[in-house]
Amino acid sequence: MSGPGRAEARNAGARRAFLLLPAGLALLLGLNAALMLLELPAPLTVERLPEVHGMLLVLGFAGTLVALERAVALGERWAYLSPACLGAGGLLLATPVDIRAGRLLLVAGTALLLALYTRFWRRLPGAALPAQGAGAVAALGAALLWLGGLDVPRLLPWLAAFLVLTIAGERLELARVALLAPRTENTFLAAAGAVLAGAVVTLLWPAGGTVLLGAALLALVGWLTVYDVARRMLRSTGLPRFSAACLLAGYAWLALAGALWLLGGPVAEGPRYDAVVHAVFLGFVLSMIMAHAPVILPAVLRRPLPYHRVLAGPAWLLHLSLALRVLVGDLRETEAAWRLGGALNIAAVLLFVVSAATLSVRAGRAGPGARAGRAESGTGNRRAGGPDSGDSGSEGSRSERSRSGGGPRSPGAAPERAGGTAAGSGCARPAPGTPDPVPGAPDPAPSSPGRGPGTEHPEVPR
Repeated sequence: MSGPGRAEARNAGARRAFLLLPAGLALLLGLNAALMLLELPAPLTVERLPEVHGMLLVLGFAGTLVALERAVALGERWAYLSPACLGAGGLLLATPVDIRAGRLLLVAGTALLLALYTRFWRRLPGAALPAQGAGAVAALGAALLWLGGLDVPRLLPWLAAFLVLTIAGERLELARVALLAPRTENTFLAAAGAVLAGAVVTLLWPAGGTVLLGAALLALVGWLTVYDVARRMLRSTGLPRFSAACLLAGYAWLALAGALWLLGGPVAEGPRYDAVVHAVFLGFVLSMIMAHAPVILPAVLRRPLPYHRVLAGPAWLLHLSLALRVLVGDLRETEAAWRLGGALNIAAVLLFVVSAATLSVRAGRAGPGARAGRAESGTGNRRAGGPDSGDSGSEGSRSERSRSGGGPRSPGAAPERAGGTAAGSGCARPAPGTPDPVPGAPDPAPSSPGRGPGTEHPEVPR
């Protein structure tokens, strides 16, 4: 990338980092609230924090991440209003301002997120978009119901449906590289529709809706386990193997939550409620965030985040501590294990954030030439059958062959975005909103709007 182009990329990354900052603050406030709920010493003792703990983390943190990634993919200025509203709404929840102000901003942010998916559908319809759109419907429904006074435990199925369907839609898009049969995609959409239907029915008929939701989650997990590329990538090395391990562990936790809902029925408090909540939002959602962070964050912030073995430490700590909290603390009702597991959950999240930030800063200081040299060296070692360096996950050499016409695209690769090819030019022109390549990071591959923001995912065979 030329000097002016690199400066423009840095400026765009800085603007997006400004929108991401409220998500980071919402995460820290949510973790502070978690300490208060665990009855452990906390830096802040704001009385309202435990009350808004769930919404801070689901809509204020995760919702802002989803909306920002979607806004970057769409590439239109109005789209950034969605992460802005969600981030600001999350922060207002933790202030003395009337709580309705934060709730209204969350409604606006989720409504704009649904509008984003509508625009994606007009640009290029795809099988993954209905699932992700259903997730946005669930997010908007949860925000509206919370504004109307419904408590968070009653909204839990809606919040779970939002993130489960959003992530599952992304996984479907990657699974399509295997040329799925239409019947297989229809099975996925039926399971996704049942998840949303189960969330809706829980309001009118809690017992029946919870059973439907639990069965739908188990069906969705079964589909993902069979057709997701994660099972095959588990035999790889570096970033693909790390991502696959996080994904499969997340599916196991989501299956546990589905089983608890299916067999136990509605729950709004107590150890089983804690087990369901954290199996979904820590075991599944946070594991997915860890799996995709080295791919998505560089594309959004235009800063490198090279994979390193050190990232596996927080992931292991998360799942082991969650097993202590849920399987021993909640399901066997052992308070000491519940509290220790919860404290270690928080430590795992903070350790991952610090590790990722350190790797990104180190890579940024190394300079584009040094990073490119390391990426090329690591790729050469893997071609030669040598051991993975642990800093890998880079697909730089294969992206270069793709740009120079040295190799065909894989059969079944995701289609290019609408407007992504210059007519008659014979070369790809990035669609609006496709991020410029991060110096030293994998180059973007053609992507449909149902996938990530123009990034080449390490799980997609090239």
